[in-house]
Amino acid sequence: MDVFTPEKRSEVMSRIRGRDTGPELALRSLLHRAGYRFTVNGPLNRSLPGRPDLVLPKYRTAVFVHGCFWHGHENCPAFRLPKSRVGFWTAKISGNQARDLRSEAALLALGWHVVTIWECALKKKSDHPWLIARLPMLLGPASNSQLDHLKIRH
Repeated sequence: MDVFTPEKRSEVMSRIRGRDTGPELALRSLLHRAGYRFTVNGPLNRSLPGRPDLVLPKYRTAVFVHGCFWHGHENCPAFRLPKSRVGFWTAKISGNQARDLRSEAALLALGWHVVTIWECALKKKSDHPWLIARLPMLLGPASNSQLDHLKIRH
Protein backbone atom coordinates (compact mmCIF):
# COMPACT_ATOMS: atom_id res chain seq x y z
CA MET A 1 0.00 0.00 0.00
CA ASP A 2 1.25 3.44 -0.92
CA VAL A 3 1.91 5.87 1.93
CA PHE A 4 0.84 8.82 -0.25
CA THR A 5 -2.52 9.77 -1.65
CA PRO A 6 -2.76 9.46 -5.44
CA GLU A 7 -2.51 13.25 -5.76
CA LYS A 8 0.59 13.44 -3.57
CA ARG A 9 2.18 10.47 -5.38
CA SER A 10 1.58 12.23 -8.70
CA GLU A 11 3.22 15.40 -7.36
CA VAL A 12 6.23 13.45 -6.04
CA MET A 13 6.69 11.56 -9.30
CA SER A 14 6.37 14.72 -11.40
CA ARG A 15 9.43 16.17 -9.66
CA ILE A 16 11.76 13.38 -10.73
CA ARG A 17 14.20 14.83 -13.22
CA GLY A 18 15.36 13.15 -16.39
CA ARG A 19 18.39 15.40 -16.90
CA ASP A 20 21.08 16.82 -14.62
CA THR A 21 20.49 14.16 -11.99
CA GLY A 22 22.90 13.66 -9.09
CA PRO A 23 24.60 10.64 -10.69
CA GLU A 24 24.98 12.52 -14.00
CA LEU A 25 26.53 15.52 -12.27
CA ALA A 26 28.89 13.25 -10.32
CA LEU A 27 30.04 11.54 -13.52
CA ARG A 28 30.52 14.84 -15.33
CA SER A 29 32.66 16.08 -12.46
CA LEU A 30 34.76 12.89 -12.46
CA LEU A 31 35.29 12.98 -16.21
CA HIS A 32 36.16 16.66 -16.27
CA ARG A 33 38.66 16.32 -13.41
CA ALA A 34 40.24 13.39 -15.25
CA GLY A 35 40.74 15.61 -18.32
CA TYR A 36 38.01 14.23 -20.56
CA ARG A 37 35.92 16.69 -22.53
CA PHE A 38 32.35 15.92 -23.47
CA THR A 39 29.10 17.47 -24.56
CA VAL A 40 25.90 17.34 -22.57
CA ASN A 41 23.44 19.21 -24.73
CA GLY A 42 25.24 19.44 -28.05
CA PRO A 43 23.91 18.51 -31.47
CA LEU A 44 25.28 14.97 -31.17
CA ASN A 45 23.52 14.43 -27.84
CA ARG A 46 20.23 15.37 -29.45
CA SER A 47 20.69 13.56 -32.76
CA LEU A 48 22.22 10.23 -31.71
CA PRO A 49 19.90 7.29 -31.01
CA GLY A 50 18.77 7.19 -27.40
CA ARG A 51 19.95 10.78 -26.75
CA PRO A 52 23.05 9.85 -24.69
CA ASP A 53 23.61 11.69 -21.42
CA LEU A 54 27.21 12.46 -22.39
CA VAL A 55 29.01 12.33 -25.72
CA LEU A 56 32.78 12.25 -26.02
CA PRO A 57 33.24 13.07 -29.72
CA LYS A 58 37.03 12.57 -29.64
CA TYR A 59 36.51 8.95 -28.59
CA ARG A 60 33.24 8.39 -30.50
CA THR A 61 31.78 7.30 -27.18
CA ALA A 62 28.20 7.71 -26.00
CA VAL A 63 27.67 7.47 -22.24
CA PHE A 64 24.38 6.64 -20.60
CA VAL A 65 23.83 7.07 -16.86
CA HIS A 66 21.04 4.70 -15.89
CA GLY A 67 19.01 4.99 -12.73
CA CYS A 68 18.86 1.60 -11.03
CA PHE A 69 15.09 1.79 -10.49
CA TRP A 70 13.99 3.22 -13.84
CA HIS A 71 16.15 0.86 -15.91
CA GLY A 72 15.69 -2.26 -13.75
CA HIS A 73 19.23 -2.88 -12.51
CA GLU A 74 19.09 -6.56 -11.58
CA ASN A 75 20.67 -7.72 -8.31
CA CYS A 76 21.06 -4.14 -7.15
CA PRO A 77 19.87 -3.06 -3.70
CA ALA A 78 18.63 0.22 -5.21
CA PHE A 79 16.14 -1.63 -7.42
CA ARG A 80 12.97 -3.07 -6.00
CA LEU A 81 9.80 -3.51 -8.00
CA PRO A 82 6.95 -1.66 -6.28
CA LYS A 83 4.32 -3.84 -4.64
CA SER A 84 1.45 -1.79 -6.00
CA ARG A 85 0.53 -1.70 -9.70
CA VAL A 86 3.02 -4.49 -10.41
CA GLY A 87 1.76 -4.94 -13.97
CA PHE A 88 2.24 -1.27 -14.78
CA TRP A 89 5.75 -1.09 -13.32
CA THR A 90 6.85 -4.36 -14.91
CA ALA A 91 5.74 -3.10 -18.32
CA LYS A 92 7.28 0.34 -17.75
CA ILE A 93 10.69 -0.98 -16.72
CA SER A 94 10.70 -3.69 -19.40
CA GLY A 95 9.89 -1.02 -21.97
CA ASN A 96 12.78 1.11 -20.73
CA GLN A 97 15.15 -1.86 -20.96
CA ALA A 98 13.98 -2.70 -24.50
CA ARG A 99 14.44 0.94 -25.57
CA ASP A 100 17.94 0.93 -24.03
CA LEU A 101 18.89 -2.17 -26.04
CA ARG A 102 17.55 -0.64 -29.28
CA SER A 103 19.49 2.58 -28.66
CA GLU A 104 22.71 0.70 -27.92
CA ALA A 105 22.35 -1.46 -31.02
CA ALA A 106 21.70 1.60 -33.21
CA LEU A 107 24.76 3.41 -31.81
CA LEU A 108 26.96 0.35 -32.31
CA ALA A 109 25.73 0.07 -35.89
CA LEU A 110 26.81 3.69 -36.43
CA GLY A 111 30.29 2.88 -35.13
CA TRP A 112 29.99 4.44 -31.69
CA HIS A 113 31.27 2.98 -28.43
CA VAL A 114 28.55 2.70 -25.80
CA VAL A 115 29.22 2.95 -22.08
CA THR A 116 26.44 2.49 -19.55
CA ILE A 117 27.12 3.54 -15.99
CA TRP A 118 24.63 2.63 -13.31
CA GLU A 119 23.53 5.06 -10.63
CA CYS A 120 24.82 2.78 -7.86
CA ALA A 121 28.40 3.05 -9.22
CA LEU A 122 28.26 6.80 -8.58
CA LYS A 123 26.33 6.94 -5.29
CA LYS A 124 29.19 6.80 -2.80
CA LYS A 125 32.24 9.02 -3.14
CA SER A 126 34.31 6.11 -1.83
CA ASP A 127 33.48 4.31 -5.11
CA HIS A 128 34.76 7.16 -7.29
CA PRO A 129 38.44 6.06 -7.28
CA TRP A 130 37.26 2.67 -8.50
CA LEU A 131 35.54 4.34 -11.44
CA ILE A 132 38.35 6.82 -12.17
CA ALA A 133 40.81 3.93 -12.42
CA ARG A 134 38.65 2.33 -15.13
CA LEU A 135 37.99 5.43 -17.26
CA PRO A 136 41.02 4.99 -19.53
CA MET A 137 40.01 1.40 -20.24
CA LEU A 138 36.40 2.38 -20.89
CA LEU A 139 37.04 5.39 -23.07
CA GLY A 140 40.48 4.45 -24.30
CA PRO A 141 42.44 6.26 -26.97
CA ALA A 142 40.52 7.65 -29.91
CA SER A 143 41.81 4.81 -32.09
CA ASN A 144 40.73 2.03 -29.75
CA SER A 145 38.35 -0.17 -31.73
CA GLN A 146 38.23 -3.02 -29.22
CA LEU A 147 35.62 -1.36 -27.03
CA ASP A 148 32.25 -1.90 -28.57
CA HIS A 149 30.04 -2.03 -25.55
CA LEU A 150 30.87 -1.88 -21.87
CA LYS A 151 28.72 -1.58 -18.80
CA ILE A 152 29.80 -0.56 -15.36
CA ARG A 153 27.97 -2.34 -12.62
CA HIS A 154 29.01 -1.96 -9.06
